[in-house]
Amino acid sequence: MLERSHLVIIRTVHELGTLTEAAEKLCLSQSALSHAIKKLENYFGTAVWIKEGRRLRLTQAGQTLLNLAQRLLPQFEHSEQIISNIAGGGQGCLRIGMECHPCYQWLLNIVGPFLEQFPDVDLDVRQRFQFGGMGALLGYDIDMLVTPDPLYSLALEYLPVFDYEHVLVVPKSHALANKPWVEPCDLSNEVIITYPVEPSRLDIFSQFCHPAGIAIKKHVQIEATEILLQMVAAGRGFSALPKWLVESYQESLGICPLRLGKKGLYKTIHLGFRKNEQRPAYLNQFIQMARENKTEFLTAIT
Repeated sequence: MLERSHLVIIRTVHELGTLTEAAEKLCLSQSALSHAIKKLENYFGTAVWIKEGRRLRLTQAGQTLLNLAQRLLPQFEHSEQIISNIAGGGQGCLRIGMECHPCYQWLLNIVGPFLEQFPDVDLDVRQRFQFGGMGALLGYDIDMLVTPDPLYSLALEYLPVFDYEHVLVVPKSHALANKPWVEPCDLSNEVIITYPVEPSRLDIFSQFCHPAGIAIKKHVQIEATEILLQMVAAGRGFSALPKWLVESYQESLGICPLRLGKKGLYKTIHLGFRKNEQRPAYLNQFIQMARENKTEFLTAIT
């Protein structure tokens, strides 16, 4: 019969490659691991892995078990963490995934009051995911995803928080700064500086340049917002960011926002969750605080 311990063994062997390393990590003997898997193989009548020298290669049956382990084990571990927190007198941990780099400034306005209201709740903010934010949410690596580009799934739901305009950022000294808006052709010979996000998910490309058949001169990726904006201010290239973020830096850095196209490009920040899952009280309160904070935040920075 298939048990959780079998899934743990399969996942560990896959991660480390050898029975020796897996046994050491799990604090078990190699014979104990081999016996457990042999018993499982006898039960199903098929091999789970094949030895190739010191390393083990999963068979088709083993790969099926690995897929199951990667789906189920994070859910077990997440539930155990919550139960341990409750048993220890704590209320839990809220793990937030960020697919919106500029949204940290907005998030900081909520974190302080939230932690004050829930002193027994830990907060963890994660930005990089092996399979993207959607995969992290479905895989129980995070509890909530902050994103301007929701990828819809029957297992997920998204709540809109606030709308904003996505604009081009240029130095005030640049000739384009005097235009009421820019067209895609204005960027054909320019350097575009963005966060380290796949180009297909960047609006400046997917919704502005590419539909018009425009290819830019060069694409540069920078992770830190302040450095990115300093590069723009120094005339090293343009960027595309939320208007509220640009306006909070425009006086100090000498930059300005420009509308993308005559009608502009508008986005919405969403909070994503797993559907049909009971949310703890602190998560519902965070959602309420996020929605209440939007007007105050946008007013404060403009």
